[in-house]
Amino acid sequence: MKKTKKTPTPNKTQPLMKGADILVKCLENEGVDTLFAYPGGSSIDLHDAFTRSKKIRVILPRHEQGCGFMAQGYARSTGKVGVCMATSGPGAMNLLTAISDAFMDSIPMVAITGQVFQSLIGKSAFQETDVFGMTLPVVKHSYLVLNAEDLPQIIKEAFLIAKSGRPGPVVIDLPKDIQQKMFVPNFDAKPDLPGLAEVPNATDEELLEVLKLIAEAKKPVVYSGGGIVSADASKQLREFSDMFNLPVATTLMGIGAADPADEKNLYWFGMHGTHVGNRAVYESDLLLAVGTRFSDRVTGAVGKFAPNAKVVHIDIDVAEHNKNVKVVSAVNSDVKYALKRIVELAKKTKAPKPNVKEWLAKIKEWKEKFNYPFAYRNRKHITAQEAISTLYKVSKGKLTIATGVGQHQMWTPQNYVFSRPRQFISSLGAGTMGFGLPAALGAKVANPKAEVVDIDGDGSFQMNIQEMATAVAEKIPVKVLLINNQFLGMVMQWQDLLYKGNHANTVLSLDPQNMGGPENLDAIYPNYCKIADGYSWESARVWKKEELEGAIEKMLASKSPYLLEVITEHDEHVLPFIPPGKSAEEIITIKPIKD
Repeated sequence: MKKTKKTPTPNKTQPLMKGADILVKCLENEGVDTLFAYPGGSSIDLHDAFTRSKKIRVILPRHEQGCGFMAQGYARSTGKVGVCMATSGPGAMNLLTAISDAFMDSIPMVAITGQVFQSLIGKSAFQETDVFGMTLPVVKHSYLVLNAEDLPQIIKEAFLIAKSGRPGPVVIDLPKDIQQKMFVPNFDAKPDLPGLAEVPNATDEELLEVLKLIAEAKKPVVYSGGGIVSADASKQLREFSDMFNLPVATTLMGIGAADPADEKNLYWFGMHGTHVGNRAVYESDLLLAVGTRFSDRVTGAVGKFAPNAKVVHIDIDVAEHNKNVKVVSAVNSDVKYALKRIVELAKKTKAPKPNVKEWLAKIKEWKEKFNYPFAYRNRKHITAQEAISTLYKVSKGKLTIATGVGQHQMWTPQNYVFSRPRQFISSLGAGTMGFGLPAALGAKVANPKAEVVDIDGDGSFQMNIQEMATAVAEKIPVKVLLINNQFLGMVMQWQDLLYKGNHANTVLSLDPQNMGGPENLDAIYPNYCKIADGYSWESARVWKKEELEGAIEKMLASKSPYLLEVITEHDEHVLPFIPPGKSAEEIITIKPIKD
């Protein structure tokens, strides 16, 4: 628990204020314009106080997990801190998954939770849980506020922690007596964070050594992650890449930071990434990792990852250096500064450029041999890949896309090519089903002029389907492209490839033995159009190929929340696929299909 210094004496001419009203004022001072919050007995004073705010819009979700994912959609699409709130006990615990999700993907978020009276803490009071203790492993910091006068200082610290360095979530647990206490606030209180390190910047000596490695390389690749997006360093990444003619492969968290249309670039790589991206990283002799953490879904078997490469790792979080992959040069730095400065040093010293003519020719050959970025099979009926690529075609790639988790999540960046940062919003480190719809709502609230579509699967969508009510009540016109294959597709795929096709508990159809194909609409369950009607959404169902494009055009033209259910083939696999524990040499690219 954080101990704060004695708060300076406030101006005695200020009026007494209630703790809940002070919290609201503190959030206003931080520039918060939207709060996603679900009420309860231990947070009712806070909700009462927010009704008096003229600056903060409070959006009521239909479940606390949706509340947390809405805050993430807000944060991921803007780079600003997302703010959510829940009551004590089960309310706070329902936020826990969203907090953990934000932690895994380094998303700036402040989660406020009501707590029972201090006199009841530790006594198993009604709806009491140790939120402080339970959240410690999945936050940058947790606060349990025990001194009301510390509140203004704590709010400032929480936002500073959430957005500084490597971003992440911060929890503020607020007992009810703190919310109700009347006192004179000191809004000028200063943060007291001696342990919060200054943003590190690479030294010129470190960067000159990197320049030397670049000059010597024959097969260099830049491996770019979500840190580039967090640092708003896409421009600097592209300038660095162009200066040395370096191909860039991004992670899914970093997607859009590099231009996928640039002929030297590799789009994204990893378990389901491009063949050329995986192959180039595997055969590289210099891997320049910037703003990334060497996730297992990227590296596969660590011992077989880029086995012949010298690895340079530039990252703001020193704890990530040499954690998963051993490197020859670990540069602890803000990546935006490091990339900008390395370009400056290269110009100043007239640093030699690597001879990559043969390397880029090899990359071009791989692209021609293996469809780039991706391709899908032409089947008798609509496939998920076809539905998503048609959405890309109709929208001209301009949408902001959120996804749930499953096969559709991987098919989305394979078939909807993202060319700008913060355009693709997805749960990647935690892989949390139910993420898509609430995240889309948060992104739309934050970017009201953007067209936001949730591409979801029938399994993932149902986990937070209740947020359809939020969209209507709050007048948030998001769209959902629902890929309905009647399966928990990603688990089904693993069962096909790794468990001899035993579909144990992955079939969502009422009649799994006789699905009859997409044209057998009577076997499709549930009827999402009827559900949409119950929530006052516009909707349509499509299963014929010739109707797909027109149905998508109609969805995008609507000014209301709209669900388009696309009935698809159920036996498709996400390919390429690098199985767990394997390397890019063992990538699976083709699945025989019988129509």
